[in-house]
Amino acid sequence: MYKIRTYNTISAKGLSRFPKETYSVSASCADPEAFMLRSQKLHAEVVPDSLLAVARAGAGVNNIPVSDYTQQGIVVFNTPGGNANAVKELVVAGLLLGSRDIYGGMNYVQALNKVDDGAALSKLLEHEKKRFSGTEISGKTLGVIGLGAIGSIIANLGLELGMDVIGYDPAISVEAAWQLSSLVERMENLEALLARADFVTLHVPAIPATKHLVNAKTLAGMKKTARILNFAREEIVSTDDMVAALDHGVIAGYISDFPAPELIGRNDVLLMPHIGASTTEAEENCVVMAANQLKDFLENGNIHNSVNYPSTKMSRNGGCRITFNNHNVPKVLGNVLSILAEAELNVVDMVNKSRGGIAYNIIDVEGDLFDDLKNQISAVDGVMRVRFI
Repeated sequence: MYKIRTYNTISAKGLSRFPKETYSVSASCADPEAFMLRSQKLHAEVVPDSLLAVARAGAGVNNIPVSDYTQQGIVVFNTPGGNANAVKELVVAGLLLGSRDIYGGMNYVQALNKVDDGAALSKLLEHEKKRFSGTEISGKTLGVIGLGAIGSIIANLGLELGMDVIGYDPAISVEAAWQLSSLVERMENLEALLARADFVTLHVPAIPATKHLVNAKTLAGMKKTARILNFAREEIVSTDDMVAALDHGVIAGYISDFPAPELIGRNDVLLMPHIGASTTEAEENCVVMAANQLKDFLENGNIHNSVNYPSTKMSRNGGCRITFNNHNVPKVLGNVLSILAEAELNVVDMVNKSRGGIAYNIIDVEGDLFDDLKNQISAVDGVMRVRFI
């Protein structure tokens, strides 16, 4: 029986992926093999010795102490692209709200609630509508920074809206590249993209390399009529530098899903209450995706969409399955294979993958596994955790 401890409210559609006959899933589950969560902060959470994996139903993992978990042999999963459509639709709304003063116009009309003469209201609106005019996004240049699961569909959508689309991502994956239209022009550097774009939309993860990616220096190279959309993470944009840029007319506007006190009340800023992934469909998609990944890992040892361990997958080829993760140093795999040979266990199939200082292995063997074998493998210098599946 696999045991999974849940945090936050998890969609029943995702939880239904775990058969009740073989899984115990609850918020009070003791000695769990896995955690499943959305926004719960785990930095102060006690880590049980039984914990093998953590699945985050969402893309960001700043609520999880990933580095600490990595060294404890705990695999951390996320769900990139699970909320892609929800974010895509909100970005479209941001583009339209940023190009025309739709928000200002709606507020103006709502303030006329005491005008009860229809003819007078119509005449007034006809006279005042020019105050809320703007431009069309068709024909404008959209710059997409980050061409991953979400960025690539935003880029393709921009083309469908009649925009010229340019993109920048120094680490684009093969999978994302296949999804990207050939009409999206790849830029060689960030500065070149910012100089050309009328609208810039951010879709990079919050990591040390992207903190304050948008700052005084990068803002200075943009068009004065340009607008930036941030539906990625708050820390990617330096709030202080953004306020200064808006104050001095360096750019025309900022549209963000991450309100900050310094930004509230400005006419050149549109703020939303962090609702990028707040749709029923997105929440369900992320939970189902997280559940499937967790289930495949617990039952087969396969890893897909981990933020700290290498993607590793091997079909079941008969026999018994052994998985182990280790520090990526010489001789570990060889020493483990020697132990298997001494135990007269024939290797049917195996895969070994590494990611930085960490390695992960799946080995299928013919023969019966015994408890002391696990102890022998665990005792190999560099091995962090061993499983028999």
